[in-house]
Amino acid sequence: MTSTKLSGRTGTAQLTAAMMLSGTLGIFVVESGASAFNVVFFRVLFGALALGAYAFARGYFRDHGLTLKKLGLAALGGVFIVFNWVFLFKAYEASSISLATVVYHTQPFLLVLLSALVLRERLTRSQLGWLVAAFAGLILVSGVRPGDAGSLAGIGLALAAAVLYALSTLVTMGVPPRVQQGGSVTGVRPHLIALVQVVVGIPLLLPFTDFGAMGGTGTGWAWLAGLGVIHTGLMYVLMYAAYAKLPTAKIAVLAFTYPAVAMVADWAVYGHHIGLVQALGVPLIVAASLKVTLARTANPAPARAARPAPRTAAPAERDASPTATRAASTV
Repeated sequence: MTSTKLSGRTGTAQLTAAMMLSGTLGIFVVESGASAFNVVFFRVLFGALALGAYAFARGYFRDHGLTLKKLGLAALGGVFIVFNWVFLFKAYEASSISLATVVYHTQPFLLVLLSALVLRERLTRSQLGWLVAAFAGLILVSGVRPGDAGSLAGIGLALAAAVLYALSTLVTMGVPPRVQQGGSVTGVRPHLIALVQVVVGIPLLLPFTDFGAMGGTGTGWAWLAGLGVIHTGLMYVLMYAAYAKLPTAKIAVLAFTYPAVAMVADWAVYGHHIGLVQALGVPLIVAASLKVTLARTANPAPARAARPAPRTAAPAERDASPTATRAASTV
């Protein structure tokens, strides 16, 4: 077996494992028993410790490539990421993990719309067609129980989370033209970008965190620690390692392991499942998201092409390019 094939198989296994972990995240959130703000605060706290320890052990703090402007952009992206998690976790509470996860995966076409508005990127007829298909799928998913305030609230919260995730992507992967020169956070290891984002979340969420409510958490602490160590530390390490080994098209396809596992887990643990009408909307959203993602990654904007990553103590592991990172949505 050639080294390329072996690397590809390893990357496939790593990304599949990462996406399967993503699919169980909702279970950890619900089982912790904590409020959304408390969950996210302790996720970023434990996640910062896990990612920081990994980055230090790998020598990523040497020749890190971070400038003050790049650090600011990563921090701004972190603001969007942190509140994206808050809205998504609130969506779990308001509706179900399955419904919130499906709606959350409208991220790719929301990114296309935001890129058209912010970056003045042109929308093609193909993109518009898939956006219409995704919107139709969203109507099917959301319209099954129009009188259910909880489901509608969950859909709204999940959409808000998706918008915030898309904004974070614009900041960290495709900044506006006026700050592109020397302002993009490309050329910096994604582990460090993720570390900056979770560290920013600690003081940001501190005023919203109810420490008094954590007194009776009990075994919930184990679930919270798991969110930080497993779903923020281990999962991100697996993803970034896989991105360096796989073509963008394969990354985009494997990314849909996440919603599939989330829906199965929600059904197996809580008995939640989407209805027949909702099920008709799921393939429309999935197909539209996949087509739009592949189209963007196949034709990235030249002005935002990735620059070479700085070399550190781990030269064999290279950075994920912006296009590869866009191909998989994570939580």
